[in-house]
Amino acid sequence: MIILGIDPGTGRTGFGYVETRPGSNPAMLSCGCITTPKDASRARRLELLFLALDEKLSELRPDVMAIEQLFFNKNITTAMNVGEARGVILLSAALNAVPVAEYTPLQVKEALSGYGRASKSEVREMVKVYLNIDKIKGPDDVADALAIALCHSFALQLQDCL
Repeated sequence: MIILGIDPGTGRTGFGYVETRPGSNPAMLSCGCITTPKDASRARRLELLFLALDEKLSELRPDVMAIEQLFFNKNITTAMNVGEARGVILLSAALNAVPVAEYTPLQVKEALSGYGRASKSEVREMVKVYLNIDKIKGPDDVADALAIALCHSFALQLQDCL
């Protein structure tokens, strides 16, 4: 199964493809970050995000997309921008007939580290351990996207055990 993990954002959206196979460890197939120009209008940035993600979905044809759920923090503007990006991402998944699973940051941190308040650096290190890689190229958004994909992989393994 190929899982596309997404860490949504208007300026930067991290993505990570993870392949899972019964009886073997998950493997990273590809990862990166979709960026949009800061000087572009919000509408244009969302359009560019949609087009780039649509291309990514066509490349590896994931079986499922795992995306971080929106949580409200003190900065309502940031939350609104992330919400808009999530809407574009969910639309892209729907138009490409890719099912979506959603996880909170707490669920992702608990799945990877066993602790819901793990730091970004702790999560990044656990992603490297689980995927048996030395380095994750790019900003934290990329590591977060891979973490979300791994979280879904672990959730599927738990379902298989029940």
